[in-house]
Amino acid sequence: MQFSVKTSAPEKAKTDCAIVPVSGAKELTAGGRAIDAALDGALARGLKSGDLAKKAGSTLMLPGGVGIRRVLLVSLGQDAEATEKAFSDATRAALRALGTTASREALSLLTEAPVAARGTPWKVRVQVSVARDLAYRFDRLKSKPETDVKPLERLDIVADKREAAAAQTEADRSAAVADGVDLARDLGNLPGNVCTPSYLAQQARNMGRRHKLKVQVLERPQMEALKMGALLSVARGSEEPPKLIVIEYRGGPARQAPVVLVGKGITFDTGGISIKPAADMDEMKFDMAGAASVFGTLRAVVGMKLPINVVGLVPASENMPSGRATKPGDIVTSMSGQTVEILNTDAEGRLILCDSLTYAARFKPSTVIDIATLTGACVIALGHHNSGLFTKADALAAELVSAGREAGDTCWHMPLDDEYQEQLKSPFADMANVGGRAAGAVTAACFLARFAKGYDWAHLDIAGTAWKSGQNKGATGRPVPMLTRFLIARAEGR
Repeated sequence: MQFSVKTSAPEKAKTDCAIVPVSGAKELTAGGRAIDAALDGALARGLKSGDLAKKAGSTLMLPGGVGIRRVLLVSLGQDAEATEKAFSDATRAALRALGTTASREALSLLTEAPVAARGTPWKVRVQVSVARDLAYRFDRLKSKPETDVKPLERLDIVADKREAAAAQTEADRSAAVADGVDLARDLGNLPGNVCTPSYLAQQARNMGRRHKLKVQVLERPQMEALKMGALLSVARGSEEPPKLIVIEYRGGPARQAPVVLVGKGITFDTGGISIKPAADMDEMKFDMAGAASVFGTLRAVVGMKLPINVVGLVPASENMPSGRATKPGDIVTSMSGQTVEILNTDAEGRLILCDSLTYAARFKPSTVIDIATLTGACVIALGHHNSGLFTKADALAAELVSAGREAGDTCWHMPLDDEYQEQLKSPFADMANVGGRAAGAVTAACFLARFAKGYDWAHLDIAGTAWKSGQNKGATGRPVPMLTRFLIARAEGR
């Protein structure tokens, strides 16, 4: 799908459909009034008919003329200034309505709609993100992919001449972010018999060749040499060999300390010996969504050519039960030298992450962020709207919260007080890998904090946001938008 910013008079355009916002007391924007005049008042008559409801996201399709074949009126609600949610809802409703027509291209005047405290670049970002989200399909494994749904091929976005350059820059960036989101969704949606640790490693090599990135894949003997006992303990029960994937993007100065992104890559999680219930276990193919987000973020960074250094670390393994699998009560020694009593083999994500956090220190990073579908407790705490953010670095937390708000990919700063560390005490090892049901997401983050030494660190628990269940089951690609907005701000020195 192509996105282009247009500054010419909208009433003179040639397009399959013009999207015209209606706000407040059924008021048209300047461009809408110009189109209405060119169509001899057809839009005004449509509004007077009462067929367009006042609720944000309501739509009314009207016939157009010679240049503009049809006009889609979309309501932004009754307020003079729309809220961010009302604008997003209206954008989604309008683009979804277009999908029911034969429109292959459209002209959007949505940037003319007033939105409280938001300017043109933000409005462009929302439109590109929503358009790409609605266009996404994952049908590569079907014998007969769906062909009746044909998404838009081109969306032209109207902007004032003074803002055209910034708007086009934002459109290009948002398209690059969408490329990253699509990659993360593709990887997440693949079944566990396809997307194995070896498959992820090959995808990293392919990405490295395609985009001239440095890629290294550590195999089991190398992990053994590094004494990654925690990571290796998770892989013991599987026939699939574990991988530690390292992807380096060097877009900044040679001496610039990189941002390291560490993504949990459990390509299928049975729970191991502490096996999960059978119901919904198929969704455990999404347990590598953290790894997918690292791939997706790097894809977006490459597409934007950001002047920043980024390292992606992906510890990849399956968590399976077998005669060789790690058992509850086993004690393993991590790469850091700290010992861990494994009370629950279904708390495996923190085990592959802790060795990776120790390994991350060799890159002398400015910041390390790990991303993981880590705990069901985080879903109970925050539901499916916010990812859980854990860090003691308040400045870093503020950066990530701001990036999430800008991207519409929000997170919530959770506690990480030392008092919670008490729950991880073990009589036999330096720590246990679980701390009981109370504050389970917090104690999981506290466990990781013991290995994130010598650098600014944040943990994102995306268990509630990485995928959707039910009829629309599938990976969301989150938190790629948040991470890319964070990196954009870092690259621009903000």
